[in-house]
Amino acid sequence: MSAGLALLSLTSVVQAIAEKRASSREVTQSCLDRIAQWQPRLNAFMAVEADDALAAADDADAALAQGRSRGALHGVPLAHKDMYYDAGKIVTCGSKIRRDWVATTTATSLQRLKDAGTVRLGSLQMAEFAYGPTGHNAHYGPVHNPWSVDHVTGGSSSGSGAAVAARLTFAALGSDTGGSIRMPAHFCGVTGLKTTVGRISRAGAMPLSQSLDTVGPLARTAEDCALLLGLMAGADPGDPTAIGGAVPDYAAATRESPQGLSVGVPAAFYVDDLDPDTARILDETATTLKREGAQVVQVELPDQRQLTAACQLVLAVEAAAFHKRWMIERSQDYGPQVLMRLQNGLAIPAVSYLEAVRWRAPALAAHLAATAGVDLVLAPVAPVAAPTITESDVGNSPDAEAVIQRLTRFTRPVNYLGLPSLAIPAGFSAAGLPVGMQLIGKPFDELTLLRAGAAFQRATDFHARCPEPT
Repeated sequence: MSAGLALLSLTSVVQAIAEKRASSREVTQSCLDRIAQWQPRLNAFMAVEADDALAAADDADAALAQGRSRGALHGVPLAHKDMYYDAGKIVTCGSKIRRDWVATTTATSLQRLKDAGTVRLGSLQMAEFAYGPTGHNAHYGPVHNPWSVDHVTGGSSSGSGAAVAARLTFAALGSDTGGSIRMPAHFCGVTGLKTTVGRISRAGAMPLSQSLDTVGPLARTAEDCALLLGLMAGADPGDPTAIGGAVPDYAAATRESPQGLSVGVPAAFYVDDLDPDTARILDETATTLKREGAQVVQVELPDQRQLTAACQLVLAVEAAAFHKRWMIERSQDYGPQVLMRLQNGLAIPAVSYLEAVRWRAPALAAHLAATAGVDLVLAPVAPVAAPTITESDVGNSPDAEAVIQRLTRFTRPVNYLGLPSLAIPAGFSAAGLPVGMQLIGKPFDELTLLRAGAAFQRATDFHARCPEPT
């Protein structure tokens, strides 16, 4: 049985360990075996900590044998994006600048998962400083898509997407500032939750954009994401933007029927210039949700192109502000594309930035008015399935921003408005590559997204399909 343990969902392996049908050591060894098999092909891990993981698993098993459960994730091995500070551990942030930097604090989101009993497998690759949508990294090499290793994973949570898809970890933390959870979820065929700004504390997570950054999970299923969200959500003294109050029962929502939900499909923008596979899968996803009891209607949204442009402007300025000192002192240690994009941010006038920040509230009000008649919006994550690593390796060439904008144009409006969005595996292209759809919700209404996503996954098996090594 142990060889197949890594193939279980997070919620299933939690039950297996709690009921002593599998030990934490067996589960951890199953993941490590797959890591040994896949890592040379994928480059998904920044560091693999096999000995420490097995020792921690043995400790978890001993505690459980004495009747001491450490929490909802007791003995479950996980790995996370290498931007979540973990005291005493090197956290590279995918960069040369922090290649040997040792964290002195632990990110709140990571600590809450540790407090729930998890075992650390290691750390996962990422785009340099989380500033890239494809999965390329000038310092550590690209992460490869487990469905086809010549193709990208999406970024910036590249290692998280690849590792979850290949069943190397049951789930992984990612971050989403302009699509960095949803892009890897879409390209790699896993489930990814971009949370509402303020839903999960960002304390101890490497910052990129102070007003856009969000913390969230990538996992096999919506049910898994609900479990993780419930553990991480809530107020935090270390992050004054984290929202307090009672945390909803997200797991219970995943067991509810979608009967009565109203799903809006945009009349424009998200349906423009799609490749044939993505257009087909969008229609099939809407049909499935309708068959499961949801009402599907068309919605007219405000101009999403303006939202995409505003998001890019805010992101560019806030990222440049964070990196200004390093750009002066260590510009040679950046990859060429990241340095170019950061330098572009320095050239944006303060007036333009302030206008983009001030417009966010009326833009959100206009969006909520346009979607008042629906519970959520269904849209593609990207207009295409994963491009190849070679064709998207544009570096700092003049057309680099155009390539980036094409891939991220459907994700950035959500970030600008601060909304939650759940990316779910929804089908496969004719070439056998995953295609995801995103369910976009109202502020702090992750419940509805998880309810709809879980219902879709009960009716389909796209999330359960697993790539095989070749």
